[in-house]
Amino acid sequence: MSVSNLHDIEDRTDCERLVRAFYGRALVDPVIGWIFVDVAKLDVEAHVPQIASFWETILLGARSYAGGAFAPHAALHAQVGLRGGHFERWLWLWHTTVDELFVGERAELAKAHAVRVAHAFHRRLEAMPVPARATCAPVGFLVTQHGRRE
Repeated sequence: MSVSNLHDIEDRTDCERLVRAFYGRALVDPVIGWIFVDVAKLDVEAHVPQIASFWETILLGARSYAGGAFAPHAALHAQVGLRGGHFERWLWLWHTTVDELFVGERAELAKAHAVRVAHAFHRRLEAMPVPARATCAPVGFLVTQHGRRE
């Protein structure tokens, strides 16, 4: 799709399209897909409306999201020991998906807000103990988008 055919994120339908496209990538991703599939056992059909509401609230001011986004990530962290490389990969997938589907002010806000959330969650999770039973997910082979090895 050429840039000229792209538009900005304008409504809930766009938010859902973005979220579905992202999860279409994330669920099969070799670095983080297993976290969604094997650990979280994510029910995409139940999850997409919630996450679309999150983005609709952030990007469009809809106030349709009332959940707490951190707690599920803390629970995953307790199981797998989420690390910086996991968040970097999530961001890379998110940015790639946004850029392929949309262009404009809200698209840029979607990417900027994702960075803020990822960094805030990662900082909070680093301060939490990881139980010894956690399966620390290997990301040592991952070179992040910033060229650092995790």
